[in-house]
Amino acid sequence: MAEEEPSEGVLLSGEANVATRIRVEREARGWSTNALSDRLNEAGFEMNPSAVWRIENGKRRINLDDAIGFAEVFGIDLRNLVGPPQLAAKARAMELIDEVVDAFRATQRANTAFTEARDALDAYLAEHPDIREEADVMVQSAIAEEANRHLTKAYGPPPGEHGDTNSATET
Repeated sequence: MAEEEPSEGVLLSGEANVATRIRVEREARGWSTNALSDRLNEAGFEMNPSAVWRIENGKRRINLDDAIGFAEVFGIDLRNLVGPPQLAAKARAMELIDEVVDAFRATQRANTAFTEARDALDAYLAEHPDIREEADVMVQSAIAEEANRHLTKAYGPPPGEHGDTNSATET
């Protein structure tokens, strides 16, 4: 049985994505290929305007050093250069996607830290059962206060607080 020929591989579509993103970023800044070339050269990434044009138009392959230079000059993450072409034209979408992924990673780190801290406290309290009840109450109270602070910041005070004239205490 013959092996299937691979379709355009990830590397080729990745290069096409990079070419699109370079053109979009350059045009968004109102730069010519000459201006982009100048900025790359100033940043230590030697490239002439013709090479910029050839990369943007798929006539020249982009190497990793070139990609790093473009990312640095544009002030974007290298991984954003290879995003899907439909998102490459929407730089803000790529930034927001990165923010969502970064926030998810932060929640994973925070969940791990919480679990480790709770496990350490539980291990300590197993050795000191005489203070377990008081410690549990302190933890629950502190977590409840923090949750209330977060909810108040996110959604405002509950009804009946801070000058609400329709509180249940009126007669």
